Amino acid sequence: MVMSSGPLKRTLPKSLFWRAFLILVIPILVLQGVVASVFIRRHYDAVTEQMAGSVAQELAFAVRLVEAAEDQSQAATQLRRLARPLGLGLALDPNGVVAPGVERVFYDRTGRVVAEIIQRRIANPLSMDFRRLRKRVDIRILTDQGVLRAQVPRGRVNASNPHLVLVWMTVTAAGLTIVAAIFLRNQMRPIRELALAAAAFGRGRTVPFRPRGAEEVRWAGHAFLDMRKRIERQIGQRTTLLSGVSHDLRTPLTRMKLALAVAEPSPEVEEIGRDVAEMERMIEAFLEFARGEGAEEPLPVDVVALGREVVADAARGGAPVDLHPVIETPEDPAVPLRRAAIKRCLTNLVDNAVRYGARVELGIRLTPRVAEFTVEDDGPGIPSDRRDEALKPFSRLDESRNQDEGSGVGLGLSIALDVARSHGGALSLDDSPTLGGLRATVLLPR
Repeated sequence: MVMSSGPLKRTLPKSLFWRAFLILVIPILVLQGVVASVFIRRHYDAVTEQMAGSVAQELAFAVRLVEAAEDQSQAATQLRRLARPLGLGLALDPNGVVAPGVERVFYDRTGRVVAEIIQRRIANPLSMDFRRLRKRVDIRILTDQGVLRAQVPRGRVNASNPHLVLVWMTVTAAGLTIVAAIFLRNQMRPIRELALAAAAFGRGRTVPFRPRGAEEVRWAGHAFLDMRKRIERQIGQRTTLLSGVSHDLRTPLTRMKLALAVAEPSPEVEEIGRDVAEMERMIEAFLEFARGEGAEEPLPVDVVALGREVVADAARGGAPVDLHPVIETPEDPAVPLRRAAIKRCLTNLVDNAVRYGARVELGIRLTPRVAEFTVEDDGPGIPSDRRDEALKPFSRLDESRNQDEGSGVGLGLSIALDVARSHGGALSLDDSPTLGGLRATVLLPR
């Protein structure tokens, strides 16, 4: 069952609109086929057989009348008398010849039925031509007095314009399908708008959205708006709370720095000064992680220029970093991003690589669908079973990363991950195939 459903899933359309459209159209097509089949086989063919059978009886009577006449003159006279009440064109050709057979176009279904019925009812050799005369059938029957020629109106042997029923049925169904598709698209538009608003919010952008459409869709829209308001309110409350914590902590730290500045120099004073500086760095790192960049609006950013700024900042700190940009869309090098947040993300990754490696490379690859940033180093790397732990806040893997060359509070990778996720992207860690150390990859959708 699973194997048979695979090709079907790959064949079916992916969008909800086209799937719903197929659910609407397929029953209509099946109904059309059933109605057409029943109409043609049961009604149309039955009516054709009945009408053709009546004409065959009339022609059989004309054949008996001709063969019962004493001579050809009497037979011709009787045919002329018979032609008017029967509504047929009857004539006798004494020297005529009959080549038995049926001439008709291949798509003339009723012509085949009519020919079979007349040949079944009349035993004499005969020929029928459905093509030569317009709207008439030329029938020639061999008799003892000569060839009986009959021109039968086509409307006498089958129903006239039977295809109009199918045409009107098809046109009506097509019109109703178009109207239903328009209404269906209008019902799908609110769902699409909801999906776009949710995707934009996942990438850190807030777009206007008003719930509308069916009742269930409006419920989902209001639920999304409530969720978005709660998340934005929580982010605002967190930022306000941590700003107050920052102010409260900076005040005693400032007093401690002033006290140390006026104290007599001593090894103890220098040690306390280093502890105070370390506390300031920890507080700044913590606030940087918790605050985020939620207030910044996404704007088109030249990612190559941004990468050059990150490399230049690292160079000013005495850490040369190689930049390797690959732009597959040179006509459109800008990506909607929160510039400060992305720069902070890349700076943290570069600083982390510089701290543990002697050689660092920043790669930028821009495709029509994604923007990819990679930071590689030749350091000791991180074991594969501890990479998820390295992305957690305040996680420091002392035994896997050399801590003698610098210290931190374990928030650099967490901040980078938070920024990537706020743009709808992801951060992954793996081994560097070129430098042998750690490779951090930030993948952002365009």
